[in-house]
Amino acid sequence: MMSSPTAEHSVHITPLRVYLGIGAALLVLTAITIAVSQVHLGPWNIVVALAIAAVKATLVAFFFMHLFYDNKFYFLVLTIGILFLAIFIGFTMIDTMRRGDLYQEIATPIKDRAAMYDLPADTAAGAHGAPHADSLPAVADSNKSSGTHH
Repeated sequence: MMSSPTAEHSVHITPLRVYLGIGAALLVLTAITIAVSQVHLGPWNIVVALAIAAVKATLVAFFFMHLFYDNKFYFLVLTIGILFLAIFIGFTMIDTMRRGDLYQEIATPIKDRAAMYDLPADTAAGAHGAPHADSLPAVADSNKSSGTHH
């Protein structure tokens, strides 16, 4: 049997206009997300998209999940969680977007004078990637070279 509502947890009835307003805001934010995706902002495209997604998720959590009207401790926990997630994603993006500035790698052959660089590409491989018979080294038959037959 359910107990009656207490002062700690009160029943809150959200008006229909709030639901419709939040639904309209979600649709507008979705349209903004689509519009911004068509604009080239460089590395900031992902930042803008994540910011809009965070606002949409917050609206859903606050109003559709009634977190806005619940105990404010839950609001604090969600806010701290979103803040730390934003920090972690920000550090990851900074690392991946600026990694090329630290490591200036230049593509070079591992071994400059390797034999594979001596043969032209059209004669080194046949139609199916196999070497031509004339480009392979001659290998003596072991039975003929020994002089004895088994």
